[in-house]
Amino acid sequence: MTNERTYHHGDLRRAVLTAALDVIRTEGPGALSLRDLARRAGVSHAAPAHHFKDRTGLLTAIAAEGYTLFADALADAPDLRERGVRYVRFATDHPAHFQVMFQPDLHRTDDPELLAAKARATTELRAGVTDLPTAGRGDDTRLAGLAAWSLAHGFATLLLSGNLSGPVGSQDPEEVFRSVTGLLFRPDIAHQEQPASSSPPRKRS
Repeated sequence: MTNERTYHHGDLRRAVLTAALDVIRTEGPGALSLRDLARRAGVSHAAPAHHFKDRTGLLTAIAAEGYTLFADALADAPDLRERGVRYVRFATDHPAHFQVMFQPDLHRTDDPELLAAKARATTELRAGVTDLPTAGRGDDTRLAGLAAWSLAHGFATLLLSGNLSGPVGSQDPEEVFRSVTGLLFRPDIAHQEQPASSSPPRKRS
């Protein structure tokens, strides 16, 4: 007889998601097993399939939830720099989601819920670039967006993988990121008039 708690768990879907996030955080997505997650959630081994169908379905749900949380984190940021700071903060607050979201081979990329959440997050990311003065982003907003995304994502990834322990040390990573963006994105430097050539004048023959 099937254990009654399989179908009367308070919130089976949430319990399985929480257990999955714990595994990903400590062991990575490759360690996920629906049978193991069922054991952790205290339900029968078949119960998770009622909500997620299979492992890919579970990872897709995690990615969709991650993009929703990500969009919420970026919303109403006052400028592009603060969007970057919130990007880094999201990665440190939700490392398991962050690991799954940007690995499309792990989930069903055509899932409607995932597509909707990803589109909303993309809109929030682009808003920071389009709000920049032209002098700060140039004429190509897509290229400026790629530069900003690369900086924030690269910093967050290096931070989570422990590669910034030396440069960041005991400092607040968010403040370090603000300093980095201040060095690289200064319109007064990037777009100032180029100095005249310092080469010595040619001698007249």
